[in-house]
Amino acid sequence: MAKRSAGLLIYRRSDGVLRVLLVHPGGPFWAKKDEGAWSIPKGLVGEDEDELAAAQRETEEELGIKVDGTFARLGDYKQPGGKVVTAWSVEARNDIDVGAIKSNMFTMEWPPRSGSLKEFPEVDRAGWFTLAEAKMKILKGQRPMLADLAGQGDAG
Repeated sequence: MAKRSAGLLIYRRSDGVLRVLLVHPGGPFWAKKDEGAWSIPKGLVGEDEDELAAAQRETEEELGIKVDGTFARLGDYKQPGGKVVTAWSVEARNDIDVGAIKSNMFTMEWPPRSGSLKEFPEVDRAGWFTLAEAKMKILKGQRPMLADLAGQGDAG
């Protein structure tokens, strides 16, 4: 069975322009990657866990803030690696300061085969992007989420 993840595509409208919040993964593998490396805040759905609850939990873990609002299911998106990501859109009720995010941490051996463990943030930064910018930044498998958001009545 394919792993399942759930996440939130958070958006806001400023000066009539729709912007979405994307996060950049932390850790050494992603450190020098930018285009095609960003993602919506998301993570694995626990066994018997409600998918929307998992999306909200993961978003809070990656941003350090709880995101509330009216959640609209965008759909299920099969990723190149086989994982399925279920996404919801939600309009940011207040301005989320991307410079103040506080992500949870993970530990891994670094450098490889060194025997040394280092801690890294799961997300090292976040940003607000127009849809055109986001199409360049977001992981290829998540691009359809942007089109689906643009097609939603309230957001698009």
